[in-house]
Amino acid sequence: MKQTSAIRVTFEVASAQQYPGTDYDLVAFFDCLHDMGDPTGAAAHVLHSLKPDGSWMIVEPFAHDRLEDNLNPVGRVFYSASTMICTGASLSQEGGRALGAQAGEARLREVVTAGGFTRFRRATQTPFNLVFQAQA
Repeated sequence: MKQTSAIRVTFEVASAQQYPGTDYDLVAFFDCLHDMGDPTGAAAHVLHSLKPDGSWMIVEPFAHDRLEDNLNPVGRVFYSASTMICTGASLSQEGGRALGAQAGEARLREVVTAGGFTRFRRATQTPFNLVFQAQA
């Protein structure tokens, strides 16, 4: 029996503003948009790399939009990690937006739509994550 294989998946190392390729059906960001110095630039690049009907899946730490709504055990852990890791990582990069791990849906929507997306919705959530879909 002759076996043939096609390479359907590749892994590359590149910034969110410079990864190669176009015509993607799906681009997925897992727990990283809030760490980026230029998340709006990343959003614009994702938009350019998608097919016209493609989707961007964004998974981010669960956060409400208002500080006082995040003062619970999970939110407090996320704020401490954000202070020690996420915010500093963002500030060390070009742009330095510093969204932090508790950005919340409203701020994430602002970043994504500023990058050119016109459709943004919360697809689902868990106690620890928010999952969004963005489309052109």
